[in-house]
Amino acid sequence: METILSTQNNRVKEWEKLKTKKGRKKTGLYLIEGRHLVTEVLQSDAIIDYVVSTQDELDAINFEVPEDKLVVISDKVADRLSDTVTTQGIFAVVQIPNKQRQIQEPNTDEKGSWLFLDNIQDPGNIGTMVRTADAAGFAGVVFGKGTADVFNPKVQRAMQGSQFHIRLILGNLDEWTQSFKKAQIPVYGTELNPQAKNYQSIEKTNDFALIMGNEGNGMSPELLAQTTANLYIPIRGKAESLNVAVAAGVLMFSLKNI
Repeated sequence: METILSTQNNRVKEWEKLKTKKGRKKTGLYLIEGRHLVTEVLQSDAIIDYVVSTQDELDAINFEVPEDKLVVISDKVADRLSDTVTTQGIFAVVQIPNKQRQIQEPNTDEKGSWLFLDNIQDPGNIGTMVRTADAAGFAGVVFGKGTADVFNPKVQRAMQGSQFHIRLILGNLDEWTQSFKKAQIPVYGTELNPQAKNYQSIEKTNDFALIMGNEGNGMSPELLAQTTANLYIPIRGKAESLNVAVAAGVLMFSLKNI
């Protein structure tokens, strides 16, 4: 077990860089924060370089941390590493799997329900959708072009551990959409358009993909033109639209044959 008390320690400086995409890309590592996420990653098959924690947090937790990976830090170091206003004081430095560092080609041999994210930028929305996909029994989530980095600390925190239960993939959504359709797996887009279909008219199934688009602009026109059908959720009140994560939750549970 090692102890680091200074914020000027070189290792602390390197860990702090993991809060940036550039730092994660250079090292192949990412940082997660908080008691719940550290518990989840320890129970997963992820490769952990270090668990970094204040002594107070170590005294408070009720799970085991491998001593050979443990680094005890000061409160000041915890504040430097933290991406939150008030840190819990515990972190894990985790290796990004090689497969998740590059664009992956679609594989329709692995059937099931899939969520495609097209240019989704808000970490809270992404986390909510991944958690909902996990809860609904989806096979995986494909992060398309423009979508926030899956290893961004805010995205990791918002997923609340579901990232360790469900497949998360970087992918070209044009290729994934075409591959699914070629395999006769329906791909549903989402659009407020007179030509779109009421989601309630779609028969439930277990093998399909659902695309959710950007918070402000919706799905890209190119993807909308490729789908099996584009769906809308009728709004009975006076709200102009639904939050993208709320809409995704309605559709995921409604389309899947649960």
